[in-house]
Amino acid sequence: MAQQEKKSSPGIPWRTRIALSFVSTITDYSRRQNGTVNRRLLGIFGLKTSASPNPVNGVKSYDVTVDSSRDLWFRLFIPTTDESRNLSSLPIIVFFHGGGFVYLSPDTKAYDAVCRRFARKTPAVVVSVNYRLAPEHKYPAQYDDGFDVLKFLDNEKNRELLPENVDLSLCFLAGDSAGGNLAHHVAKRASEMTSTFDALKVIGLVAIQPFFGGEERTESELKLVEVDALISVRRTDWMWNAFLPPGEGMDRDHEVINVCGPRAVDISKLDNFPATMVVVGGFDPLKDWQRRYYEWLKRSGKDVHLSEYPTMVHAFYIFPEVPEATHLILEVKDFVNKQCSKVVKN
Repeated sequence: MAQQEKKSSPGIPWRTRIALSFVSTITDYSRRQNGTVNRRLLGIFGLKTSASPNPVNGVKSYDVTVDSSRDLWFRLFIPTTDESRNLSSLPIIVFFHGGGFVYLSPDTKAYDAVCRRFARKTPAVVVSVNYRLAPEHKYPAQYDDGFDVLKFLDNEKNRELLPENVDLSLCFLAGDSAGGNLAHHVAKRASEMTSTFDALKVIGLVAIQPFFGGEERTESELKLVEVDALISVRRTDWMWNAFLPPGEGMDRDHEVINVCGPRAVDISKLDNFPATMVVVGGFDPLKDWQRRYYEWLKRSGKDVHLSEYPTMVHAFYIFPEVPEATHLILEVKDFVNKQCSKVVKN
C-alpha cells in the first residue's frame, strides 16, 4: 500500500491538472443533450498513435483484428528486452481502457504509452482491447467483446500471434475506471465458464480505480465533486444512462454498476475467481464505491489486496510525470510476479 502524508488537496503537478481540465472540457462539449456523442469533435482533439512493429523503448506493438463487423480488435504489446526473451513463461495481461464506457481506445496516446510501460516493466505481453463504446452500443456489448478476446487468444489457430514463451495459464485481466469494471465482470464470466478454455486461465485481476456506482450518493461523490477534474455525479450519471439499455431494472443499482449492492451476484462459491488488486485514490470521488468493492470481495472469501494512494485523483497513473504512476506500475509488477510464482510452485 502506498503510504503518503495526508493532504487537503491532490498532490499532482500543474501540468497534470491542466491536462485533466482539458480532457474534462472536451468530453463535456462532446456530450449532446439527446444522449449522443459528438465523435467528430473528439476526433479533432483526440491524440492517437499508431502501432510500432519496430521496438520503441523495448516494446513492439501490432494491431490485431478479432471481428471486423463490430470493430473488435486489440493492440498487442510484446516486450523485446533480454529479460523478457529469457523467461521460460511470460505472463499475458488483457487490458481494458477507461473512459466511462463512452470514450477513448487502445490507440489513444496515453493508453498506448501506459500499456507499453506495463509490457516492459512487468515484463508481460499486453493485449489492449478495443471494445465497443456507448451510447452507440449498450450493455452488455462491452462485456461480450472482452470475453470474446479471451476466446480468441485461447484458440490454437491464433497462438502464432504471440511469442513462443507466452504462458496463457498465467493470464491477468486489468483495467482502469470503466476498464476496471469491465475487467471484473469478464473475470467473473471466465470463472463461471472455465470449460470454455483449453489453455487460458485467469489467475489475477487488477482493478485500477474501477468505475462502480449506485442510486445512492456516497460521501466521497458529494465532497470531492469540485476537487477531481474528471469525475462528477453529473458526468457519471450521463455515462451510466448512455451505457444502460432501456428496461425494467436498468438503473444504477444494476448488478454490473452497483456490483456489491442490493442486487449483487453471490461470487462466494466461484472458486476460480482470481486474486485481485484494487487501487484507490484518496481524491477520487469514486473511492467509496471502490472500497466497498474491496470489502465485498473480502466478505466473499476472495484473495484481495488494497493499494491506496491518498493524494491521488482519478486516472493519475496514466500521467508519467506523476511519481505515484511509476510506483503503481511497480506494484502491478509485484502483484503479477507473486501470482505467477504461486502457479509455478503448485
